[in-house]
Amino acid sequence: MYQPLDPAGLQALLQGAAPPQLIDVRSAAETARGVIAGALHIELSALPARVSELDPGAPCVLYCLSGARSAQGCAFLAQRGFRRLYHLDGGISAWARAGLPVG
Repeated sequence: MYQPLDPAGLQALLQGAAPPQLIDVRSAAETARGVIAGALHIELSALPARVSELDPGAPCVLYCLSGARSAQGCAFLAQRGFRRLYHLDGGISAWARAGLPVG
């Protein structure tokens, strides 16, 4: 269905030759405080209306503040045929705690 990914794992994917689609499912107010570079902002509630913007054949990593909403988003996408799904375990909070950049 989908796999949790720790911050170091996400960083490795993002630095790879074919980086995944990176989706921030937090609210606009939350993203105003900072995002992971290269992320596409699609609030979790808007995901059903915007799913056509994503490539179901490409790897896709979702993140939120702590990991709960991104897991919900992954479950939704899995039901729609996405197979290479990951969610950032611990969310952007874990990313920042790991000392990784938030812009």
